[in-house]
Amino acid sequence: MIRRKQRNDEPPDNQERWLVSYSDFITLLFAFFVVMYAVSSVNDGKYRVLSSSLVNAFKNNSSSTSESPQTTEFSLLQNEHSNQGSLIKLTDNFNTQKVRKQEKMKGMAKNILHALEPLIKDGQVRVTQNSLGITVEINASVLFSPGQARLAENSVLSLQAVANVIKGHEHEINVEGHTDNLPINTENFPSNWELSSARASSVIRLFIEKGVEAHRLTAIGYGENRPIESNETFEGRKRNRRVTVMILSTDPDKITEIPIVEN
Repeated sequence: MIRRKQRNDEPPDNQERWLVSYSDFITLLFAFFVVMYAVSSVNDGKYRVLSSSLVNAFKNNSSSTSESPQTTEFSLLQNEHSNQGSLIKLTDNFNTQKVRKQEKMKGMAKNILHALEPLIKDGQVRVTQNSLGITVEINASVLFSPGQARLAENSVLSLQAVANVIKGHEHEINVEGHTDNLPINTENFPSNWELSSARASSVIRLFIEKGVEAHRLTAIGYGENRPIESNETFEGRKRNRRVTVMILSTDPDKITEIPIVEN
């Protein structure tokens, strides 16, 4: 039998094609372990950096399979380090601004306490501060005659003292009117809703006259629906008849946010 001799001009079979698939597999395996490492350390900034870096890495890998995993790892770590530094700076700035605002609110609360000290000692005014802001609770007997929404003459000085503290600041201010649960039905005020709203509006009108910017002020009438004491006793009803001046710590329309860092 005559054997056919192999022609010398035929190219030999390529025995190294498996390296292409193997390099892709190694790249995917490396990406998998990078993801697992990132998941083990919960950090929103790292997630965003990792996601963006992986997308860029695979885009580059699809166009050129010759890029080594070591190069991709170096680029990933370099981008992460750079973005982490930016995120830390933004967070530090945010925390600094937050501390300054808290100190500013504490100073404002102290000024109000000093201005209303006589009424506070008599138990007619309460000043508290929490994460929402400063609350100035004024008993209605200090400001109004029973069943009326016109400010009494002796109440002007107290409200003017509050206005002098809050004017010139940027904080939003809610003035809330509250009553007890005893029904009212007069020509001017058919219900406690109208009475509480009118009282809040009277306080706001005086604040505006004393120099507080109108766009910062909101009048709210709650009627008898937000009691802080039981209406079953005389003292409880007296406590529930009040006007609350709420100085918000943050303007809802100007909430500071930490920007998202993107590549």
